[in-house]
Amino acid sequence: MSEILKQDELEKIRKWPTCAISNAIEIFNVRPWNEGCMSSDVKCAFPDLEPMIGYAVTAVISADSPQGHRVGRPVWWEEILKVPEPRVLVIHDIDRPVAGSFWGEVQANIHKTLGCVGAVTDGAVRDLDEVQELGFHFFASCVSVTHAYVHLLEVSIPVKVGGVLVKPGDLIMGDKHGVISVPCSIARHLPEAAKRIEDWERNVIDFCKSEDFTLEGLKERVSAPKPTWPFLK
Repeated sequence: MSEILKQDELEKIRKWPTCAISNAIEIFNVRPWNEGCMSSDVKCAFPDLEPMIGYAVTAVISADSPQGHRVGRPVWWEEILKVPEPRVLVIHDIDRPVAGSFWGEVQANIHKTLGCVGAVTDGAVRDLDEVQELGFHFFASCVSVTHAYVHLLEVSIPVKVGGVLVKPGDLIMGDKHGVISVPCSIARHLPEAAKRIEDWERNVIDFCKSEDFTLEGLKERVSAPKPTWPFLK
């Protein structure tokens, strides 16, 4: 299990868009800059909702056949409660093409009651109007009209969704831009890092909008050192 942040610490991160948090993570050089962000195959269904952040509860599903191994829903619910709140469900769908959706109005209501704030899947979602009204986030590869034979194959194991390996307890954030894995080891420092990067960018943007703009002035501002860790003034 990753290090657990306090609710107010999570809230400070959630106030920033995922793009700003992605920029902030880069300062710490804890991973390559092209890792940790899910591919555009995993799309935000409700871009008007506020950013989502929570600890991952993972599973693998299939909807193509009624046959084969399955994990009972009560077992899944018990696994969910082993992860701290707020929780984000991260589910890998093995069917290609996707055969049916695990996620709809009923599942969204059940999982919200269990302390979950959203679901991330390379599978499908449905009942969009009802779930959006509930304020429950969906990030998915597609929309489906049916649940078909959907069932859980495995729970609480590492899964790869959108090209990102997610383990139970990992910190996951998502908004209209997409989904990102947030390293817990640096998470407490990310709001300050995001603010320092924003200040650096604002200096460039404001100059571009000013009547005093010159190419030489732009070169000077863009070449100014960006924030580093430990933070330098």
